[in-house]
Parts: sequence; C-alpha cells; structure tokens
Amino acid sequence: MRFLWHRGKADDPVTAGAAAAAAAAEPEPLPEPDPHAAAFFDVDNTMMRGASIYYFARGLAARKLFTMRDLMMFAWGQAAFRLRGTENAEHIGSAKEAALSFVAGQRVDDLVRLSEEIYDEVMADRIWSGTRTLALNHLDAGQQVWLVTATPVEVARTIARRLGLTGALGTVAETSDGLYTGRLVGNLLHGPAKVEAVRALAQREGLDLARCSAYSDSINDLPMLTAVGHPHAVNPDAALREHAREHGWPIHDFRTGRKVTMVALPAAAGAGALAGGVAAGIAIRRHHQRA
Repeated sequence: MRFLWHRGKADDPVTAGAAAAAAAAEPEPLPEPDPHAAAFFDVDNTMMRGASIYYFARGLAARKLFTMRDLMMFAWGQAAFRLRGTENAEHIGSAKEAALSFVAGQRVDDLVRLSEEIYDEVMADRIWSGTRTLALNHLDAGQQVWLVTATPVEVARTIARRLGLTGALGTVAETSDGLYTGRLVGNLLHGPAKVEAVRALAQREGLDLARCSAYSDSINDLPMLTAVGHPHAVNPDAALREHAREHGWPIHDFRTGRKVTMVALPAAAGAGALAGGVAAGIAIRRHHQRA
C-alpha cells in the first residue's frame, strides 16, 4: 500500500488541522430523546454513600451552627430506627412537631445557601460513581432523571443540580414570602408518598411508567420500584436483595465492604428528614441569635 505525503511547511497549522479533522471518525448518532421515559433514583445509600441529611448536619457542625452533641443524638436516632426496622408513629409525630416549630419563620434562602456550600464540602465525595453512571446513561438515552427522597426538597434539588440531573422530588415545607410557615405541604416523602409523587410527576410530564426505571437500596421503596416497568436494586438491604432475586430485578452493588458506621447509616425511616429539619432550624435560629 502506498501512502501519499504532502510536503508542506513544517509549521503549517492549517494543513495539520485539516488532516486531523479528515482522519477523525464519524461521531455516533445521538439517541432520539424519549419524552415518555424517565429514571427515578433514591438518594441515601443509593446515589450517595450514607444519609444526605446526616452530612448536612455535619456541615452545620463544622460551622459551629450545630453541636457535636446534637450530631451524635441525630446519629443515635438513625441507628435506633435502622435496628428496629420499623417506624414509631408517636416518635415521628413528636419529631415532626419539633422540626416544624424550629423552622417556622426562618428564611428559605438560608437553607438553600447552606445546602449548596455543604454539598460541595461534605457530600460530593460520597456520591457512588457507579450509580451516577447509571443516571448519566439515562440522560444519554434522552430520558429525564429525578431524585426521589425524604430529604428536604431544598437539599435534594442541590444534589440534583450538582449531578446535572433533571430535578428532585423531596419533602416540601410550606413557605410564605420566602419564610417557612412551620407546616409541611402534605407529609414526609417516604414509602407510599414517594410513589404518589412519581405518579403525579409522570402525569405532569406525560411519562409512561411502564417505560420508566427506578433505583433504590431499601425495601421501604418497594411501592416506587413496583410502579415502574424497570425496577433496580442498588446496594440493597437484605429484604430488597431477596425480593429482587425472586423477581429477576437487576442488582447493582457498588459497596467495597460491609462496615457499618454511624456515617454510613441510611435514613431508613422518614424521621431522618425530620431530624434534618430540626438540625437546619436549630442552626439557622442560632445563627440569627448570634448575629
């Protein structure tokens, strides 16, 4: 085989650039967007290693807006819920009242600003790269990708923005003129509430749930997982792993070990989001008291 070599100027960037462009392979065609399909991802221990609201509390502690004793009490509450495996309605009710009383009258902008700062400092390194790749694959396929979590929606939206996802569904606190009123809109986005949020979003966006996917680590999210056509178990707890195997669902496990630490405890119960609300409320109130 003969090669023809054009002998041009040694410093001819135009010829070099044209040759490189001509030799470049044709790009693969982009997939057609699928406006009727989406993927829904739980956050704690699915998209992120551990509980997002716990890391938020750690960020508050680093700013001296939240004491280490407060942090340990929150972590202990997470452990108790995880070990019990059930939710105590009276406990959740008390936590809800406490959370709402603390955030009442506080500025939404303060929580948003803190969540952005703390994500960059504390949470970014806890994202499971494997799960993020799964999410990006859906985006590359022209599908929407939403986070669905009991974490306050302000924190959830920050995580979604930083990951380049479509958006987030989270627990919504009522606001008026930029301030929290001290009431929730509905209730915690946990368990059955998650699937209702997904269904409402699907109706708004014109999604076909039979063509959608959902990802979670927890058996508590079974309602959401069974509502879509393509459920996936990610870093699953024992109950979800067994269910996924019985039904032939894909299982993705990105954990390198099974060490159980306070930092890695998931917000298995909706009370995790409530405790986070208390944390945020205490922090913001102390901040204004010191100002």
